[in-house]
Amino acid sequence: MVKTYIKFLSIVLVSSVSVISGCKKSETAPEVVPGTPVTISTRDELTKDSIFLYAKELYYWNTSLPTYEVFKPRSFSSNETELYALTQYSLNPANGQPYEFVNNSTTPKYSFFDYGTTGKTASLRADVNGTETDYGFSILYNTTTDLRVKYVYPNSPASQQGLTRGCKLTSINGRTGLSYSSANVTFLNDALFGTNASVSLTFTDLTGASKTVTVTRTTYTVNPILFTNIYTAGTKKVGYIVFNSFTNNASAAINTAFANFASQGVTELIVDLRYNGGGYVSTATQMINILSPAAQTGNVMYTTYYNSFLQNLTNTQRKASILAHQPLTDDQGKLQTFTTGVNGKYATYADLNYASSSTDNIEKFAKSGTLNLNRVYFIVTGSTASASELTVNSLKPVMDVKLIGTTTYGKPVGFFPIRIDKVDMYIPEFETKNQSGTGGYYSGLTVDKEAFEDLTKAWGDESETLLAYALLYAKTGSFVTTPAKTGSLSAQSTTMSARLSVSEIKLVSDRLDENSFKGMVKESHKKF
Repeated sequence: MVKTYIKFLSIVLVSSVSVISGCKKSETAPEVVPGTPVTISTRDELTKDSIFLYAKELYYWNTSLPTYEVFKPRSFSSNETELYALTQYSLNPANGQPYEFVNNSTTPKYSFFDYGTTGKTASLRADVNGTETDYGFSILYNTTTDLRVKYVYPNSPASQQGLTRGCKLTSINGRTGLSYSSANVTFLNDALFGTNASVSLTFTDLTGASKTVTVTRTTYTVNPILFTNIYTAGTKKVGYIVFNSFTNNASAAINTAFANFASQGVTELIVDLRYNGGGYVSTATQMINILSPAAQTGNVMYTTYYNSFLQNLTNTQRKASILAHQPLTDDQGKLQTFTTGVNGKYATYADLNYASSSTDNIEKFAKSGTLNLNRVYFIVTGSTASASELTVNSLKPVMDVKLIGTTTYGKPVGFFPIRIDKVDMYIPEFETKNQSGTGGYYSGLTVDKEAFEDLTKAWGDESETLLAYALLYAKTGSFVTTPAKTGSLSAQSTTMSARLSVSEIKLVSDRLDENSFKGMVKESHKKF
């Protein structure tokens, strides 16, 4: 009984510190009430207790977790080692491996911590909150000896120095031997995605000109729309948009881009999500409603499912829930007064309804804009994840959808942040399923046409392999090309021996820019 009370007090204390530090920026340690039957614990120990106890209640696969006594959260050397251990209990029956298992890695596939200043925090700000402080570009090997820029954010430091997609990097901080190897991938990750204030680059641009520049890390606003264009394919007008992240600052830009497609008579659309790791569910929902048929308005788009404990919370359980210590703030990040709620003072996550039958968890189509599409093509790769996959999965039952590229990342689950003292914990708390009840794509969404991208081409180049296949289908209704056209669609065949395999590309993509955000963040906008 005493052990149970100690564990419960741990979570209350650390959660209380969370509220204090979050609202008042206080560094004061929690005060222990005289006579409380609890041993003195360090802040670090309380945090480790809280990580376990929150996971035990909220984790989507919580029934697989052991007891506190068996798991011994305080025995772990760090928050990260504890989180990894927690995420390896739940096995996917499809392959017998943990849902969050990643080959040759001690980092979970989905879960992570946000410490506010380092690690995935920077990427979280950029990929979902629209402001970044970095160089503003990313890279990938086109072949084992050909390192290319895969994208550049507009108005970023890299953009201002003339870098564009397709530029070939020949020297980084004086190193010229950049061919694919584990050592070079580590070097590249440190040089381009670490904490250095600047980086020296020599590159050859798409005109063949060689340039040497210094790119300095600065703060800029992320525009996730990297390129748009309209093509004529036979008698059709085909729109094309490269969308790199579901940020929360893109609503107006999204509306403008798709309104332009509508005004130009676009009837088929290519949405390029090849590097899009996700972001806000609300932004994905906005895009889905623009792309969807008007006749679907009022029908189910997707349903959100939490674990069985959360779905069946009784009033008594709500009052005892650790979620009562997680404030549900308004759109300005302020506490919402709610004296009749579980907490008795302010609204918390314990006041929400987690049942899959609740209207709060059933998203319905609400067509917006005037874009009337007969078909949508999604360009995807192993870096296409989460909110991107939600977008594709939600539209597949209601319209003609074609996927081009390679199998997606595989993340049908999402999260809302849990504040524990000075850290936000992100663990899978829910899964989404579309109108047909389809979800569970943990191995990724498979494509209709498998093909490698061509990093030597600029955005919008009609000969770029993945875009070319979409335009070919729009024109002919087939991905099969004539022998005369095969050369342009498969130009990489002459260097096939030097091309990385699908698994190598995935490994490199994960290691390069390893802090890139992959997830879908669901915010509750419920008013109390």
